[in-house]
This record gives sequence, structure tokens and C-alpha cells, in this order.
Amino acid sequence: MPRRTVWHLLVFALVSVLSAAACSGSPGRGARPARAAAPPASGPYQGLGTWVDVYDFLPAFQRVGDIPAVTVYSVADMARLGVRTLYLQAAQDDPRSAGDIVDTGRVGDLLVAAHGAGMKVVAWYLPHFADVNADLRRVLALHDFRVGNQRFDAIALDIEWTRDVPDPVVRNARLVDLSRRMRQTLPGVALGAIVYPPVLLDVVNPALWPGFPWKQLVPFFDVWLPMSYWTLRAPSSPYHDAARYTTDNIAGVRAAVGAPAAVVHPIGGIADVSSARDVEGFVRAARAGGSTGWSMYDFDTTHSDEWPRLRGQAD
Repeated sequence: MPRRTVWHLLVFALVSVLSAAACSGSPGRGARPARAAAPPASGPYQGLGTWVDVYDFLPAFQRVGDIPAVTVYSVADMARLGVRTLYLQAAQDDPRSAGDIVDTGRVGDLLVAAHGAGMKVVAWYLPHFADVNADLRRVLALHDFRVGNQRFDAIALDIEWTRDVPDPVVRNARLVDLSRRMRQTLPGVALGAIVYPPVLLDVVNPALWPGFPWKQLVPFFDVWLPMSYWTLRAPSSPYHDAARYTTDNIAGVRAAVGAPAAVVHPIGGIADVSSARDVEGFVRAARAGGSTGWSMYDFDTTHSDEWPRLRGQAD
């Protein structure tokens, strides 16, 4: 979910203004579900997380004169704030990337610091699907990355890029192919799918990613991480409500994959334009929906007064 992708999403937020009248549906609302039993593979995704993308921590991705907002010293703050897992964009399909790993030195420093603070680290990558072999190569680089005896605890695929392969049929086929090859190559790795939320795909903007292959992806991923960004919904939409949007997206993911006990970790946001009420509603809905964990996008934009609420401790 790099910055450029957030701006890409903001374009789609405009669609919701025109679709507000169609947003009265509420998939999956009803009795409070039991907490989904989390398989061992989901361990790194449990509890409170936070997100860091390449625009947060790499000099090569800064505007001229800017310095990265997140450094190795930020990790101690994350741990102090109660973060259990750092979600780190460690690979990127971009000419500014130093290689398959965006910057081995800085990535390694963050990995070691996070482990030293008792945190897990999930490395994530945004595939463009133009070259599935190259996408797979970068994912495997995440798996092979080491600093001494330290390695990433899990890997997540950020499934949202549509520009390079505009045909959804071709894009879906490449997504399924990449996911299958990831699972075949990394049988013991906890794989997460960072996905557009079902309400966005089914109700707000069905043209965004038609026919998203939910059930075809089920064999390949252990955890589903819907990007439940209520701040990107129009103020007039019922889905601008953090609790409702989160509730419906958790239920929607489980319905889409055909698994009532599917392991879900909702991502809320965007943090710097969320209210205290939003954050409290988000955490309440995540817990009520039996989520294995939750997080807000992203660390740099999360205000200090939001952290107690993210821990479930309202002021």
C-alpha cells in the first residue's frame, strides 16, 4: 500500500459519491461470530500491527530535500506503543529499488531491531503482474533474505495493482498463477493476501476488479488482510462509518472465500484522517468479528492519541 497506491485508491473514492445510493446493502451483518480459530501459520499476523512502506523509510523514494520519517530508531517507539508485528514493504517493482530487496542495509536494520524488540516482521510486496516471473523472484528474495540468523516471519502479497494489466481476466489468471507458484515454492511460509475489501469490489465500485478470484486463491493463503479504508468512502456513504465498513468487510471476506472461520486481519485507515470514534469503532468491530489482529495504515500517519484506542484502551 505505498503512497502512490493510496492516491490511486483516492480516485476510486470519488466513485463512491455516485454509488452512495447503492450502498444500503450490508453483507454478513447479524449475530456476533465466534473468534476464528487461528492456525499456527497465522501467528505473525496476530494482535496489533503497523505498516511501513518504501516512502516511509527509504531515501531513494523521498522528494528532494525530504528525509525518511521512519528509521531504525522508530522500532523502539512501535514496541512501546504495543505493536506486535511490523508490516514492512521490503520489495518493490520500481527503478528506484536497489535490487529485488529495496535496500538490504535498511531493511536488515529494521528486521533486526524489530526482532530485538520482541516484534514479528511480515515482509510485503506489491506485484504489478506484467512479469509474473519477476514478481515471483522478488517474493522469493524476501524468503531468502537473511541478516545473520534473522529472517522475515511471514510474507504478504499486496493485491491491488491494476494499471499494467488492465484486462481483469488476464490479471486474475496471473494473480492465481503467481499465488500458486508462491505456495508451491514456500510450503511452510505464512502467506497473507492483502486485498481490496469485498464491499468496495461488490457494492461501491464493481468495475475496479471484476471477478476477483477469491475462491481460487483459498488454497494459497493463510490470512486475509482487507484494506478496509473507510476514509476513502464518501462522507454520505454508510461505509464511511468505520465500524460498519470493518464489520461488513470481515464478513464479506469469509463469505467470498466460502469459509466462515477464515483468518482475517483488517487494515483500517487512512490513519491521519481518522477520528477517535473511527478508531474505537474499528477495533471494536475487528474484535467482534473474531479477527486474528488489526492494524491501521500506516505508522507514519498514526497520531499519538490513536495508539491507546488501537490497543483497545479508550481514553
